[in-house]
Amino acid sequence: MSASFGLQWMAWTGPTIGFFVFVAASIALMGLWEKLQPGGAPRRGILGIDTTRGDRLFITYLGSGFIHLAWLGFLGSFLWGALIVSVIYAVIVFRWV
Repeated sequence: MSASFGLQWMAWTGPTIGFFVFVAASIALMGLWEKLQPGGAPRRGILGIDTTRGDRLFITYLGSGFIHLAWLGFLGSFLWGALIVSVIYAVIVFRWV
């Protein structure tokens, strides 16, 4: 019996672990940001809806997922380009949405 903690259903490769560590770290950093500088008041951006920091992070996660899926579908599995596009997308979302 190995010490896999019941996680053998998931393909835990280096990139997979990195992805989950990044998501957990970004959520933790958003919580720390809110604790240190409270009051991320909603603002109305180019989408015409009120968004908070957490909303913008969630929109970034969704959009980045779609960017990566489209990249896989149209351009193949070399995802560094999708990562660069996703980072640019994240900057745009946090600046103008």
